[in-house]
Amino acid sequence: MVNRVLLTNERYSLFEYGDKIIVALSGGADSVCLLHILCSLKEKFNLTIYAAHLNHGIRGEEAERDEQFCKILCKNYNVRLFTEKKDIPKLAKARGKSEELCGRLERYAFFDRVSASAGAKIATAHNASDNAETLIFNIARGASVSGASAIPPRRGNIIRPLIEQTGEQIREYCRVNGLEFVTDSTNLSDGYTRNKIRHRIIPLLKELNPGFDAAAMRFTQSAAESREFIEMCAEKALEESKTPYGYNADILKSNYKAVLYAAIAKICGKSAQRIHIEEIARKLATGGSVSLSDGKTAICRQGILRITRKTDEKFFLEIPLNGEISFKFGDTIVCASVNSKHRDDFVFRTRKSGDRFTYSKRGVTKPLRKMMNEQKIPAEQRGKTLLLCSQSTVIWCMGVGFSAQGEQLRKTAELKIETSKATGGNYEQEH
Repeated sequence: MVNRVLLTNERYSLFEYGDKIIVALSGGADSVCLLHILCSLKEKFNLTIYAAHLNHGIRGEEAERDEQFCKILCKNYNVRLFTEKKDIPKLAKARGKSEELCGRLERYAFFDRVSASAGAKIATAHNASDNAETLIFNIARGASVSGASAIPPRRGNIIRPLIEQTGEQIREYCRVNGLEFVTDSTNLSDGYTRNKIRHRIIPLLKELNPGFDAAAMRFTQSAAESREFIEMCAEKALEESKTPYGYNADILKSNYKAVLYAAIAKICGKSAQRIHIEEIARKLATGGSVSLSDGKTAICRQGILRITRKTDEKFFLEIPLNGEISFKFGDTIVCASVNSKHRDDFVFRTRKSGDRFTYSKRGVTKPLRKMMNEQKIPAEQRGKTLLLCSQSTVIWCMGVGFSAQGEQLRKTAELKIETSKATGGNYEQEH
C-alpha cells in the first residue's frame, strides 16, 4: 500500500520533501494506517509528523478510551499529539445543527488552529470507500458537478494520501502490519445518514459491481476535472464581463449554461442556492431582482448584474477644496489640489438636486441624474458617488472623470485629482 500511496502523492502533489504534516487521528483503522504509512516515509521525505485528536464528548467512556489510545500510540511513535475536548451534543443543540455536522465543523476548526500554530499540512484518512459514500450522499441531496466530485485529494492545506485506497485494503494493511486500532460504536448505528449509506446502499451497489469504490473514484475524478474546466471558463467569463459597477449581462449569458451558472455562483458567493442561480440567469434577459440570503439582492438593470446589500444608512459628505487635500473615501484614497485663487467654491461632496454635468468631448450638458443613468451607475450607488462641484456644476465625478469645465482646468494644471485603492470603509480626512 505504501507504493500506492506514493503514486497518489505523485499524481496529486500532496506532500513533498521537508513538509510538516499533522495526521487527523481518531484512533480508528483508517487514521492509524495513515499515521503508520507517513511515519514509514518520514526519513525518505524528511517529514515532521504530528497528530491531532478531538474528543467530541459524544460516547462518554469510549471517547476517553479513544483519546487515551491516541496518546499511547503517538508516544510509541514518538509523535507529538495535539488534543482538545468539545461537548458536541451541547454545541449542536445550541446551534440547531445535527451532531454529525457540528462535530465535523468543530473538528476542522480544531485542525485549522493546530495547522496554523505548527505551520503544517493536515492529513486526513479519507479513502475511496468514504469517497463513494460521499458521492451517494451528495447525489441524494441533488448535487451539482461540484458535489459529484465528492472528496478531493487536496483542499487547501488538507491532504488525503489514502483517498485511492479502499476500506478493505486499509484493514488488510492493519492486519498484515499488526496495527491495533479502536472502533467507534456510532459507526454501527444507522442513526447517522452516512451509516445508512454504508450499511444499506453501498452493499447493494457492490452486488451490481464489486469494484464500486474504484468505479466511484473514477467518476468523481472525471467530475473534478470537468468542474476545474468549468470554473476556469467561469473565471474568464467574469473577467470579460466585468464593468465598473457589476457584470455585463449580455456577455455573461452568451456562455454555456454550466459556465454561466458557475460564474453567477462566484458572483453571489455563499448567498445563493441553485434555485437562486437559475432565477438570476433568467433575469439576465428580462431584468429584475432576486433576494438572496444575508440580506443581499442580485439585481439586473440596464444590462448590468450586481449584488447589493440593503442598508438604511444615509450618506452625506462635504469637503472644501481650496488648496491641497488628501482623504479616504470608502476604499479609495483621493489626493487633490487646486491652484487658482478664484476656486474657493470647489467642494467634494455627494449629489444634490439640480447638479449638472457637461461631457468634455460632446459639450452636451445634462442633469447629473441622466448622466449617471447613461453611465449605468447603479441607483443605490448614485447617492454615494463622490463629486467635485462648483455650486451645481459638476467638475469631476468618481468613476466617470472630468466634465468639460474640469477638463479645461486639468489641462492648464490648475486642478489635479488622483485616486488609489485603500483599505477600510469610512471617510477619513488626512491632516
